[in-house]
This record gives sequence, C-alpha cells and structure tokens, in this order.
Amino acid sequence: MPKTWADLAGLRIGILGAGVEGRDAFKRLQGSAASIVVVDDKPDVLLDGVTVLETHRGGLEALGTCDVIVKSPGFSRYRPDIVALAQGGIPILGALGLSLSEADPLRVIAITGTKGKSTTASVAFHLATALGRRSLLIGNIGATAPERDELLSYDLIIAEVSSFQALDLEVSPGVVVVTSLGVDHVDWHGSVDQYRSDKLRITRLPGNHHSVLQGRDEILRAESDQIGGTMIWSDALAGNWAQPLNLVGDHNRANAELARIALVQAGMEEAQDLARLTQAATGFSPLEGRLSLVGTHRGVTFIDDSLATNVTPTMAALDAFEGRRLALLLGGYDRGIDYSELLDRLAARDAETFVIGLPDSGSVLVEQLQTRSGHGAVAIADSIAEAVALGYAFASSDGVVLLSPAAPSFSQFRNWKERSEAFRQAVSTVTDS
Repeated sequence: MPKTWADLAGLRIGILGAGVEGRDAFKRLQGSAASIVVVDDKPDVLLDGVTVLETHRGGLEALGTCDVIVKSPGFSRYRPDIVALAQGGIPILGALGLSLSEADPLRVIAITGTKGKSTTASVAFHLATALGRRSLLIGNIGATAPERDELLSYDLIIAEVSSFQALDLEVSPGVVVVTSLGVDHVDWHGSVDQYRSDKLRITRLPGNHHSVLQGRDEILRAESDQIGGTMIWSDALAGNWAQPLNLVGDHNRANAELARIALVQAGMEEAQDLARLTQAATGFSPLEGRLSLVGTHRGVTFIDDSLATNVTPTMAALDAFEGRRLALLLGGYDRGIDYSELLDRLAARDAETFVIGLPDSGSVLVEQLQTRSGHGAVAIADSIAEAVALGYAFASSDGVVLLSPAAPSFSQFRNWKERSEAFRQAVSTVTDS
C-alpha cells in the first residue's frame, strides 16, 4: 500500500474534500499523478480547471475508479460510503500521514488531545525555534503537504494531530504528547469510546517512542491501558520560565510544561536550562481564539476562546476565571455531545454567572441549565453582537465576557476564526460606544 507522496506518482488519485487540505493535496500531486479526481459533498470551487464532483452525483462512482483516495480529515472514516470504498480495496490515506511517512520519526513530535493541543504545539514550536532548532509546524495548525526535500531539511517537525488525522498515521513519531482526553467529535467517531480509542491510537503505532502525558487529566489516567510507548506522566505546571509566554490559566501552564518535556525527550538538552527557556519564551504570541485577551473597557475583560469547540476546554476556561463575575457565550453547532458536566459546573459556580445561549444549540443548553438549582442568570441571543452587548451590561464593572461556546461554529460561521472575528467586532462596537 502507498505510504508516502512519492508512492502516489503515476497513479489515478481521488481527492475527497476540496477544502484547505484537499487543495494542498491537489497542488502537491499535480504533475506526478496520472490523473486526479476531486470530490466534495458540496462542491463550489474549481481547482485549476478541474471540476469538483458532488459526492452523491457521480463523485462516489468516480472515486471507485481510483487507485488511491486522499481524504480530508472532515470526512469520517466510518461513513458507510467511505467504508464501502475501503472494503472495495482502495487505500484511503490522509495528507498528514503521507507527509510524516517521509520524515525521520526521531525528528517528529506529535501533539494530540481533546483540549490544549494547539497551544502546546505552538509553545513547543516557539521554544524550539528560539533555542536555535530549524523547526516546522505541521498538521491541524500548520502546513499540510510540504515537499519531501523541504520536510527533510528541518531539525524538528512538530505536528498537531486531531483525532481524525490520528487514523492516517502508520508509524509513531519519536515523541507523542497527549494533553487531555475528554469527549468530542462523537458524530465523526460514532461513540465516546471509539473517539478515545482513535485519539490514543497514535501512541500505539509501531515504532520506539515516548508518550508524554498530562497526569492532571483523570480520564487520560483511567485510559492508560490504551496508551503505548514509554509513558512519561507530568502533573506539574511550568515554572517561572513560562511567564513570558503570557498564558492564561493553570491548564495552559500545564501545557507549557508538556511542551518543555517533549523537547527534552526529542533530544533538546537546552530545554532543561531554565534561564535559556525564559529567554526563549519571550516574544511568544498566544493563539487567537484560545483564551486570548481581546481588550478591557471600564473594568470589563473580553476573552476570545472560540477554539473551545467541546466541553473540555470550556471547563478549563471556567477554572481560569474562578471567582470572577462571568458572562459566558455558549452554544453553536449541535453534534450531540453530553453537556451535563459543564452545566453542573455552571450551576455550582460561587461567583455571579450569566449564560447567554448562541444559535443553534444555545437555547437548548440554557433550557437544560435552568433545570438545575442555583443556575444563575440566563438569556438567549440571536447573534454574537447581541450576546456581547448583554454580557457587557452584566459584567460591568469588574467582570469577564467570555466567548467559550463548547461547540463548533459551522451552523453560523465557516470556521472558528470567523466566529472570533465576529466577537472582536462586537467588542469594538461596545467599547467604542
């Protein structure tokens, strides 16, 4: 079975998904593949003159004629039509797996987790670069299909790996980091147990590797029998060296410590020098949409946590603002996960709390919250702009307005970045008035 991009030369390739990864795969394969078929559920683009076929209007039939299919992460491997293609003998691959198969595993740190993987990957990349290693950020947060010669030119490759992408890898990277384990993407994986098994699969792949694990996560501890590699558990928060990173919350300081340990395990002894680490941490820019400060106005703090697309990161955000008066913007695309733990936490908060439901799932979440004693104030907003205005009125003059929706953005926005921008614009409107 093909394992690398080079193995695809001369073959008839099907590309399933015309988003960012699909377009990158198309560019990578142009000129080397015998032919390329591009298929999407909702085709609305042309790729260099190639018509994108609709999945259920000839697209599946076209994919069935291909030698190999390169699938974008958003398409579940458990979808019946995709399962049927695989059972028909057509290899189904992913761009990240193809790229990492071309790299030296000992130069790769793979970072996954229900929450915290983006921050941990960004911190590791920043520190490695500042400490003098030529590093590449790849995967869920970075490049998707770099050329082989470019890939091999780096001292270190840091890959953020989603639960979708974990199924595309065939060999374990030298270091695997798991930041947390909760509930997410049940619609893609089919069940919570399957999600967790798929998420941890990357630690069970062939290859000699270290698994750097967040010991503060009780669920991850409980699933240790599903974890492979030499296990290294960390319960610690990053020390004073991490202050220049300007991260919000203990969970992010725990993520920074995981990043440091991963670099050490990848052979960077200088990551044990706290003075050098402090210097290296300087200049780091926290991720937009991950507990990032948008601004303050008349004592009210506005925090963008749009990347919180499931319960786990929103729970961590609540921890970060324990004791503060809080207006929480909650809800989005409903993919059927259980919000009970989050709603119980909101109802039990000691500080004043105002939960504002956003379309589409926000109204249901608010209704469920109201069934709990001590639930606090609630409202439903038709837009983020309306929600910010309501939150600002409640939070004055020393509270927090927090967008941490615990849901994807698809029902109202194209992606979390567009949702972040809507929040930032709404904050500007409020603070300029």
